[in-house]
Amino acid sequence: MKLLETINDPADLRKLPRTSLTPLAHELRHFLLDSVSKTGGHLSSNLGTVELTIALHYVFNTPHDRIVWDVGHQTYSHKILTGRRERMPTLRQLGGLSGFPKRDESIYDTFGTAHSSTSISAALGMAQAAKIKGEDRHAIAVIGDGSMTAGMAFEALNNAGVEEDLNLLVVLNDNDMSISPPVGALNRYLARLMSGQFYAAAKNVGKSVLPGPVRELAKRLEEHAKGMVVPATMFEEFGFNYVGPIDGHDLESLIPTLQNIKKLKGPQFLHVVTKKGQGYKLAEAEPILYHGTGKFNPNEGIKPAAAPSKVSYTEVFGNWLCDMAAVDQRLVGITPAMREGSGMVRFHQQYPQRYFDVGIAEQHSVTFGAGMATEGMKPVVAIYSTFLQRAYDQLIHDVALQNLDVTFALDRAGLVGADGATHAGNYDMAYLRCIPNMIVMAPSDENECRKMLTTAYHYPGPAAVRYPRGAGVGAAIEQELTSLEIGKGEIKRQGKGIAILAFGSMVTPSVGAANELNATVANMRFVKPLDVELVKRLANEHDYLVTVEEGCVMGGAGSAVAEALAAEGIVKPILHLGLPDQFIDHGDPGMLLASVGLDAKGIAASIRQRFGGGEPRLVVNNS
Repeated sequence: MKLLETINDPADLRKLPRTSLTPLAHELRHFLLDSVSKTGGHLSSNLGTVELTIALHYVFNTPHDRIVWDVGHQTYSHKILTGRRERMPTLRQLGGLSGFPKRDESIYDTFGTAHSSTSISAALGMAQAAKIKGEDRHAIAVIGDGSMTAGMAFEALNNAGVEEDLNLLVVLNDNDMSISPPVGALNRYLARLMSGQFYAAAKNVGKSVLPGPVRELAKRLEEHAKGMVVPATMFEEFGFNYVGPIDGHDLESLIPTLQNIKKLKGPQFLHVVTKKGQGYKLAEAEPILYHGTGKFNPNEGIKPAAAPSKVSYTEVFGNWLCDMAAVDQRLVGITPAMREGSGMVRFHQQYPQRYFDVGIAEQHSVTFGAGMATEGMKPVVAIYSTFLQRAYDQLIHDVALQNLDVTFALDRAGLVGADGATHAGNYDMAYLRCIPNMIVMAPSDENECRKMLTTAYHYPGPAAVRYPRGAGVGAAIEQELTSLEIGKGEIKRQGKGIAILAFGSMVTPSVGAANELNATVANMRFVKPLDVELVKRLANEHDYLVTVEEGCVMGGAGSAVAEALAAEGIVKPILHLGLPDQFIDHGDPGMLLASVGLDAKGIAASIRQRFGGGEPRLVVNNS
């Protein structure tokens, strides 16, 4: 029997002799590659953490000892070794395994970490709780993949360093590769360390340059030079005992080092160097390509996809950004470490001096843009809807309160499919529309998205365009950079009895439902400012109103319609359709929308259930 098949939990792992761990790592890496190639998922990062995962579970008594993984997409080996091997074929599918740690999925998933830079704070909280309760347990934060570029990680280090008797270990998984190419001073610092040239030269300077009488001075120079290069200085200033760097693929180094650290008291910091895609040459060569994959043949690798018949909203944004930059030299593009995901590769290539990747630092990205806006620049912050939540204070205080001219391009609005609840952009309409000075738009197709981006860019204040992941409906895209009239919607279909007020991605399925019910459909376009005149007109001309949005119902665009009716003193039966007050798991996007009644069939069914069988019946009731 293969070694891996004997491991159903980490207790089984800890029974193995040390000599069996390297063969187990080879089996685990092969299993990972085979499994992810069949389901799709995050590959490069997981291939890089095989040995580290084995070593941590081998040395520490999990789940009694807590491991927090950051970012959580590097936890597939962890899932396999903690009793979920047989469920890997269900990865990121409806009802299947999550692609991230999930507390209700396993007792070994101690903390949900689908975003980044939260592990040290969480592990510190766990260690502090153990101390208060008098429990002898370790808390380990495994942080990497660019997560150390976020301020929250350093806030936690600053807090942890003053606690001298906590059983806290921070493992920096330094793979020199965030999702996008790594950026920032810290990355350069670690890269300089690993090159070793400066340190080697400093170490030998006394022998090669200085005469014998000043040999003691040379030793002092050596120690000073070492302090300038080795990051021990920085982390030890935070109060941690620094160990490393060590090879994260060498179990003969990892295991004894972790065993020694386990005996030490107080905050410990272990610097581990790994390689994304380790053991699979194609992923080693192109770790970004193999970061998040669909299904593919491991023997052939990922083949170039055929040109899609429809353009994605991300491509629409990327093309618009380049086109607008060509006509306005004030435009600058900002991303918090999501160059590829946000569609900014071409912009980076064409306008490198106006492209800014600030690392995984969403708060900084927003205020950085605000600072540029004060000097007359025109910043465009490209950020996922779910990540903008992390910069909400900056959005309010640093941008909107000062009414600064910053454009927000919010990708991944609404449900996102395989990444699940942590990455879904369900709340942006609710959390944006309550902010003064803010304009919020939701396009119904690709061409409207381009127009809305232009509208937002020309608006002299904060404006957001929220658009979904994936392709649009196949609308022809006009190349002109034209704006829409702010706060004005349009009628997409004229019917009787029922008026459906649809926002963004819900316009198309609403038209499908309306065709069945002979209802009117309005493409509202603007969540804020709402087209109140259109709302009043629809209320006056119809018996029933329905709002439909791919966002949370509570406080969302439908609420804006209800508030407008109340302000006008209009009483009208109204049905709000949108995402329910619950977190929606991972799965196929179409299936997820259907499951909450936001496809054409579901919209029609909900309307019938509330108001009756359609226009003919409603006409009879009104006669």
